[in-house]
Amino acid sequence: MRKILLLSFVLWAALALAGCPAPQPASPDQGAQAPAQEAMAGEPIKIGAIFDLTGPTSDVGTPYAEGIQGYVQWLNEKGGVSGRPIELLFQDYGYKVDVAEQLYSQFVNEGIVAFQGWGTGDTEALRGRIAADEIPFMSASYSAVLGNPEEAPYNFLVGTTYSDQMLIALRWALEDWAAKGNAGAPKVAVLHHDSPFGRSPVPDGEAFAQANGMAFTAIAMPRGATDLTPELTQAREFGANYIVIQNVSSPAALLLKDRQRLGMDDVQVICLNWCADEILVNLAEGAAEGVVGTLPFAPPTEDVPGLQAPRDFLAAQGQDLNEIGLHYGQGWWTMAVMVEGGIQRTLEAGMELTGPNIKASLEGLQGFDTGGVTAPISYSEEDHRGNRSLRIFQVQDGQWKAITDYIDAE
Repeated sequence: MRKILLLSFVLWAALALAGCPAPQPASPDQGAQAPAQEAMAGEPIKIGAIFDLTGPTSDVGTPYAEGIQGYVQWLNEKGGVSGRPIELLFQDYGYKVDVAEQLYSQFVNEGIVAFQGWGTGDTEALRGRIAADEIPFMSASYSAVLGNPEEAPYNFLVGTTYSDQMLIALRWALEDWAAKGNAGAPKVAVLHHDSPFGRSPVPDGEAFAQANGMAFTAIAMPRGATDLTPELTQAREFGANYIVIQNVSSPAALLLKDRQRLGMDDVQVICLNWCADEILVNLAEGAAEGVVGTLPFAPPTEDVPGLQAPRDFLAAQGQDLNEIGLHYGQGWWTMAVMVEGGIQRTLEAGMELTGPNIKASLEGLQGFDTGGVTAPISYSEEDHRGNRSLRIFQVQDGQWKAITDYIDAE
């Protein structure tokens, strides 16, 4: 069922001014958000979205979706954008590319001006249509091709690309190897999801490794595996000193447990962002201690100003950001960059709210401050990567703790 966030009190206000008793709001449809506290007479701004709430990445997709929805409700309760409410048209697509394409077409036909996507496969499949329809598009995929305007002119990234995460992880591994008194360069095995998402940073990682004298191998992690002993055995026979995981938390936690069982604790594990979260720590049951992660977004245990608004918003509803987790803030700030960096700047400039105008506003965005949740976000006509920097974190006493300042992939 299509779910709609829509906020309008025009009828209520008209009846009240006429001296008529205002009708009580009807019970919202399934998935609808609570009405805002202030009337907004402006025309709603429609934004489409697809979420993975039931598919294979729903463990991280659900809090991410809740963050996007939470930001929209929070903003509408504050009066929207220049007095106009955000109307969020969204639906669960179960991580199915064909469903994503159908929903995208449906929402475009309903007049959306921007879109929030999710996975790498569907985002890359849609990028040609996005460009033809001139719909500014952000998603939770950080595949490097999506940050190249020549390849994807209407895609914009908020998180650091998987390739840049990989380069930062390998650079850190080189420095860590030398700091431990080892000569030469370490051997690295990348264990990745067997999909476009999983393979996305492998070529850039291999090129960096070859340029820096690092032995490198890539090993696919079978979908639905219940035992990753064969893959870990392959990494051990290769002689890996470091394992980089490009996968989500559930299979990564399984890998950590199997690594511990096989006595491979001397191999340092580095998680790229989709397994560097509290879900991994909980599922690994102690086996995540000492794991390192590349985190483009601050976890809720970090006391940064940019997490205060989502923290307060959730607290007012009896919820705790620390319990919901890192991906809520990730979704919140992805929507915030689209709205505040693109839509709001377009309206403030007196321009019509069209895809090309929103794109131009985003391309003029420089040093957008997320309050420490990410490195500052900047775009240009030549580069749609929001930033190339992140901090390295490590699991210490069951929590992700920052062990570096921001590291730039360049």
